Amino acid sequence: MNEKIIESKFGSPDHPLKIGNREIPCYVLADGTRVLAQSGMIRSLGMARGSSRKGGDRLANFITQRAINPFISAKIRAAITSPIKFKSPSGIIYGYEATILPDICEAVLTARENEKLQIQQAHIAKQCEILVRGLAVIGIIALVDEATGYQEVRDREALQKILEKYITDEWARWTKTFPDEYYRHLFRLKNMSYPPRTKSKPSYIGHWTNDIVYKRLAPGVLKTLKEVNPKSSSGNRARKLHQHLTREYGHPELKKHLDNIIFLMKGCINWGDFERRLNRASPRFGDTMPLELPIKEEEKN
Repeated sequence: MNEKIIESKFGSPDHPLKIGNREIPCYVLADGTRVLAQSGMIRSLGMARGSSRKGGDRLANFITQRAINPFISAKIRAAITSPIKFKSPSGIIYGYEATILPDICEAVLTARENEKLQIQQAHIAKQCEILVRGLAVIGIIALVDEATGYQEVRDREALQKILEKYITDEWARWTKTFPDEYYRHLFRLKNMSYPPRTKSKPSYIGHWTNDIVYKRLAPGVLKTLKEVNPKSSSGNRARKLHQHLTREYGHPELKKHLDNIIFLMKGCINWGDFERRLNRASPRFGDTMPLELPIKEEEKN
């Protein structure tokens, strides 16, 4: 038994890994190791936990049985006999590195293919089949999300859904709307270092954002937002302009516009290049744009 205690950085019993009809508490440790809770993994395989206080005896006994032992690798055997002991918000937990689960499933299914399993072990093989299929679906979704870049959007949307569950619309106004990516590209195109040295963003960034975002969002939006959120005697506004947009329509339209802006920013090499493309793709309301915009000499470089 590996008695070294590592602290978990992410994970809780309230947010288990769901595979088919099984739920397994999962964690990420301080060293980046992905871990499945011992008790949850044993249940996911359709096994009883056993009588041991630490719960690992059932799985350890299973892999040493004559029917399955020949198909168990040294890696699996070492992991099962020396579970990881880690500290979670709910206390001390024993677990296994997450990659061990599909390895065990493959070993059990190989034993079944070779007709080595006993009749009373058939239900475990069936559960392993369900787990392998479920892991394959989760894996392909994760790979597609990562390859397409949707992973970042998915994570942001998941966070927003959580916040909106617990926060009323009044307080949800304070959730972050303008992503850091917007400001990184903004500073890059202006040939300025990011982040700025001052903790608060310089006032001129607000002027840039008014032009890039609010003047192009819808007719009269900027004027109305300034009217409902006037400057105080100190020259500051009580709230950010976007906090007065409606949750049902205003914010989704703002997010869509910001996504388009960031997409344009990524393909531009300097501010002139970006401004020219932005004016073509999303002109300010009230502007009349020529069919062909002249390209300045410095923008050709």
